Amino acid sequence: MSEERTEIETLGEFGLIELLTKNIEIQQASTVLGVGDDAAVIDHFGRQTVVSTDMLVEGIHFDLMYTPLKHLGYKSVVVNLSDIYAMNATPTQITVSIAFSNRFSVEALSEFYDGVYAACEKYGVDLIGGDTTSSKKGFVISVTALGEVAPDKFVKRSTAQKGDLLCVSGDLGAAFLGLTLLEREKQIYLEAPQLQPDLENQTYVIGRQLKPEARKDIIEYLQKQEIHPTAMMDISDGLSSEILHICKQSNLGCVLYEEKIPIAGETKEAALKFSLDPTACALSGGEDYELLFTMKQEDYDKIVLSEQISVIGYMADISEGAHIITKGGNKYKLVAQGWNAFEQ
Repeated sequence: MSEERTEIETLGEFGLIELLTKNIEIQQASTVLGVGDDAAVIDHFGRQTVVSTDMLVEGIHFDLMYTPLKHLGYKSVVVNLSDIYAMNATPTQITVSIAFSNRFSVEALSEFYDGVYAACEKYGVDLIGGDTTSSKKGFVISVTALGEVAPDKFVKRSTAQKGDLLCVSGDLGAAFLGLTLLEREKQIYLEAPQLQPDLENQTYVIGRQLKPEARKDIIEYLQKQEIHPTAMMDISDGLSSEILHICKQSNLGCVLYEEKIPIAGETKEAALKFSLDPTACALSGGEDYELLFTMKQEDYDKIVLSEQISVIGYMADISEGAHIITKGGNKYKLVAQGWNAFEQ
């Protein structure tokens, strides 16, 4: 039985927007006016507003051969919310703009928006606007996230202090290995379409690639423990690249300990199958969307019981440079080999 397919032109732009936005439920008190007018209206009641925008382009940031549209909608929102949490802020609203070619049907776009709404519901944010337009080929997504934070409680990348502890949430390297596995199966399929994909029960690493989560829980935990990070950012391009951003912008060096980098058992297992070093995957893989932050040493006792936060090193004087100390005790200069948006 063939799936139903409705061509976009049968609805027109306004009909499409009406269809995709008809079920929006407002969750935030700060959303005064959402979708349906020339602009949205937000009242943040004396709190500061944080804004972040990300663009995702088919063939560069995602591959629809192995990315379900619902997962893509979810991930498009989550990667933006992660940037808001990385500022120590609470996301409140998003706008979503898409450009698509005529190979996409109304049903396909509805599936994408199902994922967008699932993320909105999980993180308590409101979709308040956006734009739709046609594209000559492929799918382009632009999401803007708005958040709020108590006056001057936002956290920058440039405010780490010498002696601060270097911390990370969750575990690293899994998303890169999920992508590696999906890319391998894509190549096998292209060469032999009759073969069924073999994802080897690697649900953890594939899930971390296709459906990442933003670390709302970590921000809530830090607030509950009254820990104010001295610097923070999310890990989208690989641990080493992000650490070097904090070092550069804070004018500091650092010491990172390989044995302290949190890597899940499933990630180590997947790395072994691909003859890859799990540490290299964590340092350079990217798309983990964990939080990297620095904090004062005296706050250490407040996080020691958290299984979701690892202390992986400390910030040093700029004259010391940025180094990693391996499990064997060797010291190497930390280099950024993370994902580069402009490499083709």
